[in-house]
Amino acid sequence: MKIDMHTHIIPEKLPRFAEKFGYGGFIYLDHHKKGKARMLMDGKFFREIKSNCWDPVLRIEEYKAYNTQVQVVCTIPVMFSYWAQPQDGLDVARFLNDDLAKLVQAHPKNYIGLGTLPMQDIDLAVEELHRCKEELGFAGVQIGSNINQKNLSEPEFRPFFQACEELEMAVLIHPWEMMGMENMRRYWLPWLVGMPAETTRAITSMIFSGVFASYPKLRVAFAHAGGSFLATLGRIEHGFNCRPDLVAIDNPINPREYLGKFWIDCITHDTTMLKYAVDMMGSNRVTLGSDYPFPLGDLEIGAFIEETDLSDKDKENIYCNATLEWLNLKKEKFM
Repeated sequence: MKIDMHTHIIPEKLPRFAEKFGYGGFIYLDHHKKGKARMLMDGKFFREIKSNCWDPVLRIEEYKAYNTQVQVVCTIPVMFSYWAQPQDGLDVARFLNDDLAKLVQAHPKNYIGLGTLPMQDIDLAVEELHRCKEELGFAGVQIGSNINQKNLSEPEFRPFFQACEELEMAVLIHPWEMMGMENMRRYWLPWLVGMPAETTRAITSMIFSGVFASYPKLRVAFAHAGGSFLATLGRIEHGFNCRPDLVAIDNPINPREYLGKFWIDCITHDTTMLKYAVDMMGSNRVTLGSDYPFPLGDLEIGAFIEETDLSDKDKENIYCNATLEWLNLKKEKFM
């Protein structure tokens, strides 16, 4: 079995949130030709997407070509809307979550849903987290690598992590609002350099602040192979050791001790780096992910893994076992 745990989806039709709320910044879809839509923000072009961004049946046929049976689906990060007024952010989240729940209910063997939350207001976020679990039946939620440029280490986010642990809800942390968006946009550097740094920012913030230590049963996965965290762990650890007065101020535990305490996906685009990730994390902490349907992802859904000399057990862990453990689900549910 292959379960792709990192994919994005959007409703085919979006309300005109800007008109509803009376201010801009929200995405609207302009279906300008068959099978394609422009994502517009305040009338300005953001990105063109294809129908595999919203058509669940088409997606099933596309990923079947890569021997994949199940996709974990969550919203596109630009839809997080953390900058919006809290109640408006909740309205957006509820619309997206209700749409996603209908998709999962229609195709329970093919899709697993991760909800989105108004993280700009933790009380509302926890309220919607409960609804995602208790009413919509989601296995977890997706949040950003920062919340309006606040690190996930901030004390205000502790009730959210506590609630996720208590509700046994998995968390996918995805980079967004990348560093470099203002001063290094040329050459697509925010996506190539800023995104990996954003994910590392999230991991180190959670380690150094003691989030993982405080909530040991919290099940968190990080997108894009953990960004640049594994490749720079030596430097991070050395900084922890040589300047504990700056680094170890909230948590005295060496960051290397947290390897295996969270999950990463396999999107390395490089077999050597994938094997390094497996060596560092263990194959039971590396999940199959594609970032489907976006071109910077692995749209062959792990085909490059077959080129490695990883054992059959390691491949099975990556393809499904690690994801099932992260989501606390049984394989039989999808057989």
